[in-house]
Amino acid sequence: MCRWLAYSGTPVLLDTILYKPAHSLIDQSLHSKLGVETTNGDGFGVGWYTEGSDHPGLFREIGPAWNNRNLRELADHVHSHLFFAHIRASTGTAVQQSNCHPFRHGRWMFMHNGAIAGFHLMRRDLTMLVDPGLYADIEGTTDSEVMFLLSLTFGLDQDPPAAVARMAGVVERVGHEHGVELPLQMTLAITDGERTWAFRYSSGHASRSLFYSSQVEALRRLHPDVTFLRDISEETRLVVSEPLGDLPGAWNEVPEGTYGVIQPGSDELHPFAPTAA
Repeated sequence: MCRWLAYSGTPVLLDTILYKPAHSLIDQSLHSKLGVETTNGDGFGVGWYTEGSDHPGLFREIGPAWNNRNLRELADHVHSHLFFAHIRASTGTAVQQSNCHPFRHGRWMFMHNGAIAGFHLMRRDLTMLVDPGLYADIEGTTDSEVMFLLSLTFGLDQDPPAAVARMAGVVERVGHEHGVELPLQMTLAITDGERTWAFRYSSGHASRSLFYSSQVEALRRLHPDVTFLRDISEETRLVVSEPLGDLPGAWNEVPEGTYGVIQPGSDELHPFAPTAA
């Protein structure tokens, strides 16, 4: 399994969210508290948006994040209002750059923690359901990339929650056809550079951990001495696999079977369940 974070809000340096927190994603790559594995060293990736570009930038490597000098260098210079960051613990597929998250298609980014159980049994069936116009874009061998392309196939551009629900429904249907009782385990994030959607769902209703940050104004009232909170807008949010620190009141667990959307104005939480594609 893996660890990830999604940041949206006041433009910051990557270093601010990737290295500086007490239990940063870099620390989690060695000392995860809530993940299935303590160490997540099978590659990493970061993605970000810059003004004037119609697609996000990506930096992905196959080594561990904790000792990558290029990542440390980039973190002091890359500045954005929206970051995705992911550290990988492989569930069986190869450690190679094309298998590292986030994945990108046009303006979209996608990252995932979890697995399709029995993916080796159903990989052909699932990939054959990918839109022919997208099939050539499959670069790696992960279940996560197939989930992303299936979501695009089922209308991610028009309705992201509905597209992900159809993708999850197809994975469960094909899994059951292959005798897999509980096919899907997922916490995933998707963004188009303006809004970010985060999902927590599993076939067994025992999903991996996922948290979102509290409203900035509420945190300022609780912790008036925290300098970082004075410098960010009320629109700033983080969604994380596990909390980046132990600041009281800062973190809220995403309920089981739920998706949320971070967007200008009011953020939202809604129930999530797979649907037939």
